[in-house]
Amino acid sequence: MKALSQRRRHPLAAVALLLLGLIVTGGIYAAASGANEAQAATTYTADDVQQGEKLFIANCATCHGMEASGTENGPSLVGVGAASVDFQVGTGRMPMAMQGPQAQQKPQQFNEEQTAQMAAYVASLGAGPSVPEEEYIEANGDAAAGGELFRVNCAMCHNAAGAGGALTRGKFAPALEGVSEKHIYEAMVTGPQNMPVFSDANLSPEEKQDIITFLKNIEANGSPGGAELGSLGPVSEGLFIWTAGLGLIIAFTIWLTSRSS
Repeated sequence: MKALSQRRRHPLAAVALLLLGLIVTGGIYAAASGANEAQAATTYTADDVQQGEKLFIANCATCHGMEASGTENGPSLVGVGAASVDFQVGTGRMPMAMQGPQAQQKPQQFNEEQTAQMAAYVASLGAGPSVPEEEYIEANGDAAAGGELFRVNCAMCHNAAGAGGALTRGKFAPALEGVSEKHIYEAMVTGPQNMPVFSDANLSPEEKQDIITFLKNIEANGSPGGAELGSLGPVSEGLFIWTAGLGLIIAFTIWLTSRSS
């Protein structure tokens, strides 16, 4: 009985119990998060993965490594998911034209099929956010609720009207006008560049759809007051009036001086 009691009180028993608890908790959290993610209806075939690997090796491996595990020139892509590839390649940000503070949007280098194939390959390397279903990227949500969510979560970088803004060290939050609904959704779930990740635990698929609806509504309405002036409100408007007014005063002064002489 004494030996049995000593085994039960062994210090490693507490460590083992703690590790078991962490494993169980992590498993439950992963399962719950996975169940809450809006998954794409698209299924990738083995041929998609094979073709995507060929495209990846030819165009991406220089920076991201032959097995997408990352190098000093580019991060690992294991676990970033198909949505990240679809966004980065679909907007032309990848492959990068040159190294810089952040990848800039440019004409895309690959067509939709090739982009999907590369997304399939990267998705096969590890679980990650998938390309969203069509039902979540249609701009038919609640624009008012989306505007409130956007102002709380996004406006500090992208401007309240989605016009974009400057960040630190040469980085910037891009303007959202003209960005497709799918790419807006993918940006929220993958957090490209300096953007934080808004998982479905932070913003549900329906809330993301509301934000998309808000952005598409203000894009469709345009600027009824005339020139947008960066959508910065009184700051840019006041600066414009002050500069224009000062210019008129200087011009009028020069005109009066010329007439008197």
